[in-house]
Formats: sequence, C-alpha cells, structure tokens
Amino acid sequence: MPAPQLTWSALGSSGARLPLRWPHPATREWAWGGSAGRGARVCIVDSGIEPGHPLVGAVESAHVAVAGEDGEVSLVADEQGDVSGHGTACGGIVRAIAPECELHVVRVLGPDLTGTGKALLAGLEWAVRQGFDVINMSLSTRKRAFADVLRELADDAYFRRSLLVCSAHNAAVESFPWRFASVVSVGSHDRDGLLDFDYNARGPVEFFGRGTDVEVAWSGGGTTVASGNSFATPQLAGICARILAKHPGLTPFEVKTILYMTASNVGEPG
Repeated sequence: MPAPQLTWSALGSSGARLPLRWPHPATREWAWGGSAGRGARVCIVDSGIEPGHPLVGAVESAHVAVAGEDGEVSLVADEQGDVSGHGTACGGIVRAIAPECELHVVRVLGPDLTGTGKALLAGLEWAVRQGFDVINMSLSTRKRAFADVLRELADDAYFRRSLLVCSAHNAAVESFPWRFASVVSVGSHDRDGLLDFDYNARGPVEFFGRGTDVEVAWSGGGTTVASGNSFATPQLAGICARILAKHPGLTPFEVKTILYMTASNVGEPG
C-alpha cells in the first residue's frame, strides 16, 4: 500500500533559509517613507462614496449589493454613490494618507447605516475575489449566524494576501469580523497625528488609530467632525496601502508585523 500523501508538510526543508525582507528594527522611513500608495488597490466596504468629492478624488469602481426577487444578493454597478456620508468619510481618510492609491467601493449599508447580513457577506466575498490589496471594513455585525461564513471569508482573504482592516465595535460587545485573528482589528485613541497609531498587546483589538473629533469628508462635498473606531480604521488601511505600495507581495502576517514594529508606542521614543 502506498504511503499517504502529506500535502501540508515541509519534509526535507528543515535547513531552508528565507531572506530577511526588512531591517531590524524596521523604521517608518523604510516601511512607507516616500510612498503615496501608488499601485495599491484599496476597497471600502461601507455606505458608498460620493462621486467627485474633493477630499476623495477618483473612485476606480463602485458596486452595490442588491437583493433579487428570490432573496439572493448580487453585486451591480452603483450609480447612486454614498447614501449616508460614512463611506465618503472612510474614503477621504484613506486618500489623505495614501493619495495615489487606487480606490474602489462596495455599498452594503443603507441611509441609517444598517444593512442585511446577506449584503455584507456578498459585498465582502466580491471584494475578496477581486484580490484587493487592502479591504477597509468600518462596520461589523453582532449576529452569530454570520460569524462562520465571515470567518471563512476572512481566512480566504488572508491566504489570498488581501489585508482586511476591520473596525472594532464602539461598544464592549461581541461582533464580527474584527475579532478574527486573520484581520487587522482597530480601535481608537484621542490624539491628532495623521500617522499616529498604537499597538495593543492585550487584545482582542490589535491597533488604536486616530478616532476622536476627526474632521472627515462628508456628503455634499463638505466635511464634518466625527468620532469612533470607524474613522480610526481607514487610517490604518491607508498606512497599509503605503506599505504594500512600497513593498508589494508582503503577506498579511508580514504587514501586521511591520505595523507592530512601527507603532507609535513600540520601541524608542520617536
């Protein structure tokens, strides 16, 4: 009888060496200095983005999750844009940090920032299948019925090298997908620096970004001041876009490691 095939083994490679991809310690200058995000593809899964907003600029593609008569959800071209302002705010934050990234949007939320679980799953699945470098999700669901499928999609993104950057719930409740280890989970701090973010060693939130009294792009071509983890999340997404533009091909694990090594509260001051 032939021996069983060991698909996930590394037999005979115990002496293999991999090149070190970055200096130690990794600095911000090395990680993303000089990068404006050119070449990185970022997708905002949210309430849409207002076309032509001066703080967002060009949007490469816009889709919306639509339920058919049979209840099944499909993705179609979105000509309406943002229905609440929330997605425009997220897109503007990404653009402020990575101005030359390629921006895409998938609308899964309505005017009151609510949406169906099916729309969320369909929108995220579509984004993962497109192979975006960074997928920003400033939203979550508390419904456990969707947790398993969301976990599968998050794992699929991880192995496809699409980095999911997900907002923690603003309240101390269990929600998804930010609680999954395969994503970059983000809470907020109250400092002002555009590139000021912290690593959280205690978890389950991994990073804290700028999320208190942030001036953000909003519907009608203007701005508003808003607070919440939703607005800290695109800050980290924009930084990730700059990292991946400068160092294409990094895995989500490697990007997370770089974020840790370059966090404002890690290592020597400055």
